[in-house]
Amino acid sequence: MNTESLFWIKSSYSSNGGNCIEWAPSHASATGTIPVRDSKRPSGPVLSVSPRAWAGLVSLARSADV
Repeated sequence: MNTESLFWIKSSYSSNGGNCIEWAPSHASATGTIPVRDSKRPSGPVLSVSPRAWAGLVSLARSADV
């Protein structure tokens, strides 16, 4: 996967000091897998997860104490 050509969106929690993730929704729509990366390392590794796994990650993040 060429991640440089993807349009990445930062987490809505990115105002917490820069510790956040990014995901590429257009790739997710086209392929059914969600690429996720560390916003501080855009050329670093990318984790691809299923929609179900992504929903679980989002749910966990929302339930965490901030």
